[in-house]
Amino acid sequence: MKNKIIELTQRDTKISRRKLLGGAATAAVAIIQTAEGKNVQADLSQAQLLDDDPTKKLGTFPGKIGTRSSFEQLVKDPSETSSRSPLQDFYGIITPSDLHFERHHGGVPVIDPSNHELLIHGMVNKPMIFKVADLKRFPSVSRIAFLECSGNFRSGKETLRPQEICGLTSQSEWTGVKLSTIFREVGIKPTATWFLAEGGDAAVMTRSIPVKKGLDDVIIAYAQNGEALRPEQGYPIRLFVPGWEGNTNVKWLRRIELSDQPFMTREETSKYTEFVNGKVRQFSFDMDARSIITFPSYPQQVEKGWIEIRGIAWSGRGKVHKVEVSVDAGKSWQIANLQEPILDKAHTAFRYLWKWDGNATEIMSRVTDETGYTQPTLKQLVEARGESNGYHFNPITAWQIKPDGSVLFKPESFR
Repeated sequence: MKNKIIELTQRDTKISRRKLLGGAATAAVAIIQTAEGKNVQADLSQAQLLDDDPTKKLGTFPGKIGTRSSFEQLVKDPSETSSRSPLQDFYGIITPSDLHFERHHGGVPVIDPSNHELLIHGMVNKPMIFKVADLKRFPSVSRIAFLECSGNFRSGKETLRPQEICGLTSQSEWTGVKLSTIFREVGIKPTATWFLAEGGDAAVMTRSIPVKKGLDDVIIAYAQNGEALRPEQGYPIRLFVPGWEGNTNVKWLRRIELSDQPFMTREETSKYTEFVNGKVRQFSFDMDARSIITFPSYPQQVEKGWIEIRGIAWSGRGKVHKVEVSVDAGKSWQIANLQEPILDKAHTAFRYLWKWDGNATEIMSRVTDETGYTQPTLKQLVEARGESNGYHFNPITAWQIKPDGSVLFKPESFR
């Protein structure tokens, strides 16, 4: 709620409407009502009042591409190889395309779609090369689903925002052609159980994916949120593998090879593989159920009274079944309200109305998906998997509410 001017008087003489609207810069006193209902006195000049009235001057004329208001400063949190979505700044479940998280292994290539080709070969009846225009001639599909990097977790200090803790997840509407449609076109052999997806970037990113998944719901995507993919998201084509770890969603897709075994590439042996208690945990594709409170969170400030706790929850194994919120450091849990529609393998918004009494506490959320899996604590994760390489960590995340209303992340140690 914005501050509201509820009374306007001149300091020493009675002010008239003519004098207010027609005078030069008459000094005035405005009684301002704040969002909290408090009245405060402020000096305002007529010029200030009129300058704040958008009906008194001609507006700007938009260019060819619309932009956000200059009052909205939403930015991704960049590092050398990635950038994180500002989860705490979003109001819905769709991530604006320019704020979708980005992860690369060799920079973002510049690819002319008219020259780009996708080769499909190996254990197929008819090896084929497809131009981007060829793919667009097939029946198209669209779906809303999340994408998440398997290394999406940070801890260590109290001054972390949701963006920095788990901002390597975003959600879009993805449009393209089903991979199963293309597989039928080339005729995959019955003994083919795996396929290799290869990207056209400097890292020549490659991942092995089971054919069963490819026939299920994988998309060769060429559009995101109603427009062509952006270069950072794999322009002109990429794989979209719903619910699976981010780097299986190979960007700048240029080759698919069918085989009867995984290809054991760098990204599934020395990388994206967990070494736990002398054993190797490999091909852990599914992204486990997870949730995070995005409001209140650091560095936001809250006041005593009613607070709507808000956040998002998701699961790579299906739909969100329920989200629970604790406002007493995990001693008790209450069911939060879920925002419909609740989609398969998609971010789902949740809300819980809480009356804060002004005492220090901790708030947190946990999600249960439709398979019955419930989001664990970090301690439970470490007990089950060890510290590993930091992949697939989806712990319950807590926020500390201080008596002065400040909000801080509660970091946890692996040890």
